[in-house]
Amino acid sequence: MTETTEVPIRRGVPLWVQLIIWLALIGLLVLVGITLNKRKQGTVQPGDAIPDFTLPLFSGYEYAGKSEIKLSDFSGKVVVLNFWASWCKPCEQEAAELQEAWAFYEPTGQVIFIGADYVDTEPEARVYLQKYGITFPNGPDMGTRISQLFRIQGVPETYFIDKTGVLRYVQVGPFSSLAQIQAQIDLLLSE
Repeated sequence: MTETTEVPIRRGVPLWVQLIIWLALIGLLVLVGITLNKRKQGTVQPGDAIPDFTLPLFSGYEYAGKSEIKLSDFSGKVVVLNFWASWCKPCEQEAAELQEAWAFYEPTGQVIFIGADYVDTEPEARVYLQKYGITFPNGPDMGTRISQLFRIQGVPETYFIDKTGVLRYVQVGPFSSLAQIQAQIDLLLSE
């Protein structure tokens, strides 16, 4: 008498599972490609039109009663966008000059300064703002969305945007003087 053993039949992975795996891999490759392409582009350059963005503001640093601002709110004004962080020592070197420039231009209504706090915590950011007497609108760059839009390389970085929303000048690193800030603003106001 011969004994027969049943050999289980192996079936492959269902086709629908294979399709999902392949689609996920292709999606991942596309995402990696897009990220690498953005990094290759470098920072935004003078002459680039800046897309609209929204920045939530810290309580006490609102603008015209608004708890968040959009770049488009300032069409017709020169915008000085400063990326900073409380842990950034070079940011401390320019804080007083930025505040002094803001105090000089604020009454004209032609210039707006915006501070975007980069990779920081609110308590430390507030201590920094109070320490340097900063009064212009400031808020956290939530999820680093705005810094990614500008593809910043570090902090401090400051972007001068003209009245039409076009980037005109980028300052990487701290300003050395109030005059350096005013020279860029005055140039944009004269246009």
